[in-house]
Amino acid sequence: MKWTRVRDWLIGAAGMVLVLVVIAAFLWWAVSSPAGGGEAGPVPSPPVGADRPPAAQPPAGLREDQVWLGDLALDAGTVVTAGSTLRDVRAVGQDVVTSPDGVVAGRLAVDATVPFDVVARKVGNGSEVRSADGGQATVVRTVTVLGRELRVTATGTVEAKAGKLVVEPRSIDFGGPDFLSDATAAVVRRLVTIEYDIEGLPKGLVLHDVAVHGDGFRVNLRGENIKLVQSGNGQ
Repeated sequence: MKWTRVRDWLIGAAGMVLVLVVIAAFLWWAVSSPAGGGEAGPVPSPPVGADRPPAAQPPAGLREDQVWLGDLALDAGTVVTAGSTLRDVRAVGQDVVTSPDGVVAGRLAVDATVPFDVVARKVGNGSEVRSADGGQATVVRTVTVLGRELRVTATGTVEAKAGKLVVEPRSIDFGGPDFLSDATAAVVRRLVTIEYDIEGLPKGLVLHDVAVHGDGFRVNLRGENIKLVQSGNGQ
């Protein structure tokens, strides 16, 4: 009889503990939030044009067959033309006028990535172009010096000069002794210097800035009065 009372008391106590645990868990759930829940969620991307100053006013004397756009933005993962490939392209035009004669942007800015292999194909001779430390680029190509072919590795700075993407070597190596490499460097330097014109974009855009990324050269081009589309008769 005594054991039966003890057993009943234990069962009752266990039940009470279980009820208290459930209540405590409910209260904890109600007053707390999931881990990280108090952190601010991702900030939505600003709409296109939010970071740009207000566009100019429509031009006076806008013809009936013309349409004026204060600004115009285009994003493309890849842009391919007959002679070039560009990736991660973003173009922002302002003061854009469309007419039967075509589409003209008063101002146009383009950011794009020129893949390394596109530049390497222009260099030719089985060349290879890749990123290097310190924001530099490495060019590996075969050159002919004094009737002999040399496989040269050149690493140098990357700049925008006179509207061109220029890789100018700072160190040159072709696997020979150091004194021989130094003596030959002046001869082969001009052969491994790259001067590349950005292709596949409207005429009138000028290269202003270039940076070396892991997948290519990130370029920025700008221009004014850029014809985006012209009429079929080319006038």
